[in-house]
Amino acid sequence: MKAARLHRYDPKMEGPEFLKLEDVPEPRITEPDHVIVRIGGAGLCRTDLHIIEGIWRTKVNVELPYILGHENAGWVEEVGPGVTEFKKGDAVIVHPLMTDGTCPACRKGNDMHCENSLFPGINTDGGFAEYLLTKSRSLIKLPQGIHPHEIAPHADAGLTAYHAAKKAARHLEPGDYAVLIGFGGLGHIGFQVLRSLSPARIIVVDRSPLALELAEELGAEHRVKAGEKAVQEVLALTGGRGAEAVLDFVGEGGSIEMGLAMTKNAGSYYVIGYGGTVEVPAIDLIFSEKNIIGNLVGTYTDLMELMTLAGEGKVHLSTTTYPLEEINQAIADLHQGKVKGRAVLIP
Repeated sequence: MKAARLHRYDPKMEGPEFLKLEDVPEPRITEPDHVIVRIGGAGLCRTDLHIIEGIWRTKVNVELPYILGHENAGWVEEVGPGVTEFKKGDAVIVHPLMTDGTCPACRKGNDMHCENSLFPGINTDGGFAEYLLTKSRSLIKLPQGIHPHEIAPHADAGLTAYHAAKKAARHLEPGDYAVLIGFGGLGHIGFQVLRSLSPARIIVVDRSPLALELAEELGAEHRVKAGEKAVQEVLALTGGRGAEAVLDFVGEGGSIEMGLAMTKNAGSYYVIGYGGTVEVPAIDLIFSEKNIIGNLVGTYTDLMELMTLAGEGKVHLSTTTYPLEEINQAIADLHQGKVKGRAVLIP
Protein backbone atom coordinates (compact mmCIF):
# COMPACT_ATOMS: atom_id res chain seq x y z
CA MET A 1 0.00 0.00 0.00
CA LYS A 2 1.00 3.64 -0.39
CA ALA A 3 2.08 5.36 2.84
CA ALA A 4 3.84 8.58 3.89
CA ARG A 5 6.64 7.80 6.34
CA LEU A 6 8.97 9.91 8.46
CA HIS A 7 12.61 8.96 7.84
CA ARG A 8 14.39 11.87 9.56
CA TYR A 9 13.60 14.76 11.87
CA ASP A 10 13.68 18.26 10.42
CA PRO A 11 14.04 20.72 13.35
CA LYS A 12 13.99 23.79 11.08
CA MET A 13 11.18 22.48 8.86
CA GLU A 14 13.29 23.10 5.77
CA GLY A 15 11.82 20.28 3.68
CA PRO A 16 10.94 20.06 0.90
CA GLU A 17 10.47 16.30 1.49
CA PHE A 18 9.21 16.07 5.05
CA LEU A 19 7.70 12.61 4.59
CA LYS A 20 8.53 10.03 1.96
CA LEU A 21 5.70 8.46 -0.02
CA GLU A 22 6.50 4.79 -0.60
CA ASP A 23 5.08 1.28 -0.91
CA VAL A 24 4.91 -0.66 2.36
CA PRO A 25 3.21 -3.93 3.40
CA GLU A 26 -0.44 -3.69 4.38
CA PRO A 27 -1.22 -4.13 8.10
CA ARG A 28 -2.31 -7.58 9.27
CA ILE A 29 -4.76 -8.68 11.93
CA THR A 30 -2.99 -10.53 14.74
CA GLU A 31 -5.40 -10.10 17.66
CA PRO A 32 -9.11 -11.03 18.02
CA ASP A 33 -10.17 -7.36 18.50
CA HIS A 34 -8.09 -5.92 15.68
CA VAL A 35 -9.77 -4.03 12.84
CA ILE A 36 -8.28 -2.79 9.58
CA VAL A 37 -9.78 0.49 8.37
CA ARG A 38 -9.57 1.64 4.77
CA ILE A 39 -8.70 5.30 5.14
CA GLY A 40 -11.19 7.76 3.67
CA GLY A 41 -9.53 10.82 5.19
CA ALA A 42 -6.63 11.53 7.52
CA GLY A 43 -6.27 14.92 9.16
CA LEU A 44 -2.97 16.77 9.10
CA CYS A 45 -2.35 18.28 12.52
CA ARG A 46 0.13 20.77 13.94
CA THR A 47 1.26 17.90 16.14
CA ASP A 48 2.48 16.23 12.93
CA LEU A 49 4.68 19.28 12.37
CA HIS A 50 6.02 19.00 15.92
CA ILE A 51 6.75 15.31 15.34
CA ILE A 52 8.67 16.18 12.17
CA GLU A 53 10.55 18.87 14.10
CA GLY A 54 11.61 16.24 16.65
CA ILE A 55 9.78 17.69 19.65
CA TRP A 56 8.17 14.32 20.36
CA ARG A 57 11.33 12.22 20.13
CA THR A 58 11.88 12.39 23.92
CA LYS A 59 8.20 11.79 24.70
CA VAL A 60 7.55 8.53 22.84
CA ASN A 61 9.52 5.44 21.99
CA VAL A 62 9.35 5.02 18.24
CA GLU A 63 11.78 3.86 15.58
CA LEU A 64 12.11 5.62 12.24
CA PRO A 65 10.82 5.25 9.63
CA TYR A 66 7.14 5.06 10.49
CA ILE A 67 3.78 6.29 9.20
CA LEU A 68 2.35 9.50 10.66
CA GLY A 69 -1.36 10.39 10.82
CA HIS A 70 -3.44 10.27 14.01
CA GLU A 71 -6.76 11.79 12.83
CA ASN A 72 -8.38 8.99 10.92
CA ALA A 73 -11.75 8.00 9.47
CA GLY A 74 -12.78 5.55 6.80
CA TRP A 75 -14.51 2.23 6.24
CA VAL A 76 -14.04 -1.10 7.99
CA GLU A 77 -12.08 -3.38 5.67
CA GLU A 78 -11.45 -6.44 7.83
CA VAL A 79 -12.21 -7.49 11.42
CA GLY A 80 -10.62 -9.92 13.85
CA PRO A 81 -12.44 -13.07 14.97
CA GLY A 82 -13.57 -11.44 18.22
CA VAL A 83 -15.24 -8.43 16.59
CA THR A 84 -19.02 -8.64 16.30
CA GLU A 85 -20.21 -5.01 16.40
CA PHE A 86 -18.58 -3.90 13.14
CA LYS A 87 -18.57 -5.34 9.63
CA LYS A 88 -16.84 -4.60 6.35
CA GLY A 89 -18.08 -1.37 4.80
CA ASP A 90 -19.12 0.38 8.02
CA ALA A 91 -18.18 4.07 7.93
CA VAL A 92 -16.26 4.92 11.11
CA ILE A 93 -14.16 7.50 12.87
CA VAL A 94 -11.21 6.21 14.87
CA HIS A 95 -10.51 7.29 18.45
CA PRO A 96 -6.78 8.11 18.31
CA LEU A 97 -5.69 5.62 20.98
CA MET A 98 -5.68 1.83 20.89
CA THR A 99 -6.52 0.95 24.50
CA ASP A 100 -6.80 -2.27 26.50
CA GLY A 101 -10.05 -1.45 28.34
CA THR A 102 -8.93 -3.17 31.53
CA CYS A 103 -6.50 -0.78 33.25
CA PRO A 104 -7.83 1.55 36.00
CA ALA A 105 -7.81 4.60 33.70
CA CYS A 106 -9.88 2.79 31.05
CA ARG A 107 -12.28 1.48 33.70
CA LYS A 108 -12.84 5.10 34.77
CA GLY A 109 -13.39 6.23 31.19
CA ASN A 110 -10.09 8.12 30.89
CA ASP A 111 -9.00 6.43 27.66
CA MET A 112 -6.22 8.92 26.96
CA HIS A 113 -4.44 7.83 30.16
CA CYS A 114 -4.58 4.10 29.39
CA GLU A 115 -1.57 2.35 30.91
CA ASN A 116 -1.18 -0.02 27.96
CA SER A 117 -2.06 2.07 24.94
CA LEU A 118 -0.72 2.58 21.45
CA PHE A 119 -1.16 5.86 19.63
CA PRO A 120 -1.19 5.30 15.84
CA GLY A 121 0.63 8.13 14.12
CA ILE A 122 2.52 8.98 17.31
CA ASN A 123 4.25 5.82 18.56
CA THR A 124 3.16 3.31 15.93
CA ASP A 125 2.07 3.39 12.29
CA GLY A 126 -0.78 5.82 11.60
CA GLY A 127 -3.21 6.77 8.87
CA PHE A 128 -1.22 8.62 6.20
CA ALA A 129 -1.72 5.46 4.19
CA GLU A 130 -4.35 3.40 2.46
CA TYR A 131 -5.04 1.21 5.51
CA LEU A 132 -4.81 1.53 9.29
CA LEU A 133 -4.66 -1.11 12.01
CA THR A 134 -6.63 -0.31 15.16
CA LYS A 135 -8.96 -1.98 17.69
CA SER A 136 -12.71 -2.33 17.62
CA ARG A 137 -13.05 -0.43 20.90
CA SER A 138 -11.55 2.63 19.14
CA LEU A 139 -14.26 2.81 16.46
CA ILE A 140 -17.43 4.91 16.34
CA LYS A 141 -19.92 4.56 13.50
CA LEU A 142 -20.51 7.77 11.59
CA PRO A 143 -23.88 9.52 11.52
CA GLN A 144 -25.87 8.88 8.38
CA GLY A 145 -24.83 11.01 5.41
CA ILE A 146 -21.39 12.02 6.70
CA HIS A 147 -18.34 11.06 4.61
CA PRO A 148 -15.13 10.07 6.45
CA HIS A 149 -13.02 12.83 4.86
CA GLU A 150 -15.49 15.46 6.13
CA ILE A 151 -14.94 14.61 9.80
CA ALA A 152 -11.52 12.90 10.05
CA PRO A 153 -9.92 15.82 11.99
CA HIS A 154 -12.52 15.34 14.71
CA ALA A 155 -10.54 12.23 15.73
CA ASP A 156 -7.99 14.47 17.44
CA ALA A 157 -8.46 18.18 16.71
CA GLY A 158 -12.20 18.06 17.24
CA LEU A 159 -11.89 15.66 20.15
CA THR A 160 -9.25 17.79 21.88
CA ALA A 161 -11.26 20.97 21.34
CA TYR A 162 -14.43 19.27 22.59
CA HIS A 163 -12.67 17.90 25.68
CA ALA A 164 -11.41 21.36 26.68
CA ALA A 165 -14.61 23.21 25.78
CA LYS A 166 -16.70 20.69 27.71
CA LYS A 167 -14.54 21.28 30.81
CA ALA A 168 -14.91 25.04 30.48
CA ALA A 169 -18.66 24.86 29.81
CA ARG A 170 -19.27 23.21 33.17
CA HIS A 171 -18.22 26.43 34.91
CA LEU A 172 -19.54 29.09 32.55
CA GLU A 173 -22.75 30.91 33.41
CA PRO A 174 -24.89 33.50 31.60
CA GLY A 175 -22.98 36.78 31.40
CA ASP A 176 -19.56 35.09 31.63
CA TYR A 177 -16.87 35.51 29.01
CA ALA A 178 -14.72 32.90 27.31
CA VAL A 179 -11.68 33.77 25.18
CA LEU A 180 -10.42 31.47 22.43
CA ILE A 181 -6.81 32.11 21.44
CA GLY A 182 -6.17 30.67 17.99
CA PHE A 183 -8.98 30.10 15.51
CA GLY A 184 -7.30 27.54 13.32
CA GLY A 185 -7.97 23.83 13.07
CA LEU A 186 -8.80 23.36 16.77
CA GLY A 187 -10.08 26.81 17.65
CA HIS A 188 -12.86 26.92 15.08
CA ILE A 189 -14.16 23.60 16.42
CA GLY A 190 -13.83 24.71 20.05
CA PHE A 191 -15.85 27.82 19.27
CA GLN A 192 -18.77 25.83 17.88
CA VAL A 193 -18.69 23.35 20.75
CA LEU A 194 -18.55 26.08 23.38
CA ARG A 195 -21.40 27.92 21.68
CA SER A 196 -23.47 24.71 21.79
CA LEU A 197 -22.66 23.76 25.39
CA SER A 198 -22.47 27.08 27.24
CA PRO A 199 -24.18 30.48 27.50
CA ALA A 200 -20.87 32.37 27.60
CA ARG A 201 -20.03 35.38 25.46
CA ILE A 202 -17.12 34.28 23.28
CA ILE A 203 -14.15 36.41 22.21
CA VAL A 204 -11.89 35.11 19.43
CA VAL A 205 -8.22 36.17 19.32
CA ASP A 206 -5.97 35.39 16.35
CA ARG A 207 -3.22 37.11 14.40
CA SER A 208 -4.26 35.68 11.05
CA PRO A 209 -6.73 37.62 8.87
CA LEU A 210 -7.72 34.26 7.34
CA ALA A 211 -8.60 32.87 10.77
CA LEU A 212 -10.51 35.99 11.80
CA GLU A 213 -12.40 35.80 8.51
CA LEU A 214 -13.40 32.23 9.34
CA ALA A 215 -14.47 33.37 12.82
CA GLU A 216 -16.74 35.98 11.26
CA GLU A 217 -18.20 33.40 8.87
CA LEU A 218 -19.04 31.15 11.83
CA GLY A 219 -20.75 33.99 13.68
CA ALA A 220 -18.15 35.10 16.23
CA GLU A 221 -19.36 38.50 17.41
CA HIS A 222 -16.17 39.57 19.18
CA ARG A 223 -12.94 39.23 17.20
CA VAL A 224 -9.58 40.60 18.34
CA LYS A 225 -6.37 40.64 16.33
CA ALA A 226 -3.48 39.22 18.37
CA GLY A 227 -0.73 41.72 19.06
CA GLU A 228 0.41 44.32 21.57
CA LYS A 229 -3.09 45.66 22.19
CA ALA A 230 -4.92 42.34 22.34
CA VAL A 231 -4.94 42.08 26.14
CA GLN A 232 -6.23 45.62 26.55
CA GLU A 233 -8.97 44.99 23.98
CA VAL A 234 -10.12 41.84 25.74
CA LEU A 235 -10.08 43.55 29.13
CA ALA A 236 -12.14 46.38 27.66
CA LEU A 237 -14.71 43.90 26.31
CA THR A 238 -14.93 42.19 29.70
CA GLY A 239 -15.31 45.36 31.75
CA GLY A 240 -11.69 45.31 32.88
CA ARG A 241 -12.02 42.00 34.72
CA GLY A 242 -10.89 39.45 32.16
CA ALA A 243 -12.58 36.23 31.08
CA GLU A 244 -13.83 33.45 33.29
CA ALA A 245 -12.28 30.95 30.85
CA VAL A 246 -9.42 31.32 28.37
CA LEU A 247 -8.80 28.43 25.99
CA ASP A 248 -5.34 28.67 24.43
CA PHE A 249 -5.18 26.63 21.23
CA VAL A 250 -1.71 28.01 20.42
CA GLY A 251 0.46 27.50 23.51
CA GLU A 252 3.54 29.28 22.21
CA GLY A 253 4.81 32.54 20.72
CA GLY A 254 3.55 34.73 23.57
CA SER A 255 0.05 33.24 23.74
CA ILE A 256 0.64 31.83 27.24
CA GLU A 257 1.50 35.18 28.79
CA MET A 258 -1.31 36.83 26.85
CA GLY A 259 -3.81 34.15 27.87
CA LEU A 260 -2.99 34.37 31.56
CA ALA A 261 -3.26 38.17 31.43
CA MET A 262 -6.74 37.81 29.88
CA THR A 263 -7.90 35.38 32.58
CA LYS A 264 -10.05 36.81 35.35
CA ASN A 265 -9.01 36.30 38.97
CA ALA A 266 -10.30 32.88 40.07
CA GLY A 267 -10.84 32.09 36.38
CA SER A 268 -9.38 29.21 34.40
CA TYR A 269 -6.71 29.15 31.71
CA TYR A 270 -6.84 25.99 29.57
CA VAL A 271 -3.62 24.89 27.87
CA ILE A 272 -4.42 23.05 24.63
CA GLY A 273 -1.74 24.10 22.15
CA TYR A 274 1.89 23.59 23.11
CA GLY A 275 5.46 24.47 22.31
CA GLY A 276 5.99 27.18 24.92
CA THR A 277 6.50 27.13 28.70
CA VAL A 278 4.13 28.18 31.45
CA GLU A 279 5.99 30.30 34.02
CA VAL A 280 4.03 31.95 36.83
CA PRO A 281 5.48 33.34 40.08
CA ALA A 282 3.93 31.41 42.95
CA ILE A 283 2.82 34.60 44.69
CA ASP A 284 0.92 35.72 41.56
CA LEU A 285 -0.87 32.38 41.42
CA ILE A 286 -1.82 32.71 45.08
CA PHE A 287 -3.10 36.28 44.82
CA SER A 288 -5.05 35.68 41.61
CA GLU A 289 -6.28 32.14 42.36
CA LYS A 290 -6.17 31.42 38.63
CA ASN A 291 -6.48 27.80 37.57
CA ILE A 292 -4.10 26.43 34.93
CA ILE A 293 -5.57 23.32 33.33
CA GLY A 294 -3.90 20.96 30.86
CA ASN A 295 -5.84 19.07 28.21
CA LEU A 296 -4.86 15.80 26.55
CA VAL A 297 -6.96 14.63 23.60
CA GLY A 298 -10.30 13.34 24.95
CA THR A 299 -12.24 10.23 25.87
CA TYR A 300 -14.14 7.79 23.71
CA THR A 301 -17.35 9.20 25.21
CA ASP A 302 -16.24 12.73 24.27
CA LEU A 303 -15.85 11.60 20.67
CA MET A 304 -19.28 9.96 20.69
CA GLU A 305 -20.84 13.19 21.93
CA LEU A 306 -18.97 15.22 19.34
CA MET A 307 -20.24 12.92 16.58
CA THR A 308 -23.76 13.55 17.86
CA LEU A 309 -23.25 17.31 17.51
CA ALA A 310 -21.75 16.82 14.04
CA GLY A 311 -24.66 14.63 13.00
CA GLU A 312 -27.10 17.30 14.21
CA GLY A 313 -25.28 19.94 12.18
CA LYS A 314 -24.16 21.92 15.24
CA VAL A 315 -20.42 21.54 14.58
CA HIS A 316 -19.02 22.00 11.08
CA LEU A 317 -15.44 21.44 10.00
CA SER A 318 -13.73 23.79 7.59
CA THR A 319 -11.39 21.57 5.58
CA THR A 320 -8.92 21.72 2.70
CA THR A 321 -8.30 18.35 1.05
CA TYR A 322 -5.11 17.06 -0.55
CA PRO A 323 -4.42 13.73 -2.26
CA LEU A 324 -1.94 11.66 -0.25
CA GLU A 325 0.59 12.18 -3.05
CA GLU A 326 0.67 15.89 -2.11
CA ILE A 327 1.50 15.25 1.54
CA ASN A 328 4.61 17.44 1.50
CA GLN A 329 2.74 20.35 -0.08
CA ALA A 330 0.07 20.02 2.60
CA ILE A 331 2.72 20.07 5.32
CA ALA A 332 4.35 23.16 3.82
CA ASP A 333 0.99 24.92 3.53
CA LEU A 334 0.13 24.18 7.16
CA HIS A 335 3.56 25.30 8.34
CA GLN A 336 3.20 28.56 6.42
CA GLY A 337 -0.31 29.27 7.70
CA LYS A 338 -1.99 28.82 4.34
CA VAL A 339 -4.59 26.26 5.41
CA LYS A 340 -8.07 27.52 6.27
CA GLY A 341 -9.47 25.25 8.93
CA ARG A 342 -8.07 21.69 8.74
CA ALA A 343 -6.03 19.91 6.10
CA VAL A 344 -7.19 16.39 5.20
CA LEU A 345 -5.22 13.80 3.21
CA ILE A 346 -7.17 11.42 0.97
CA PRO A 347 -5.43 8.24 -0.28
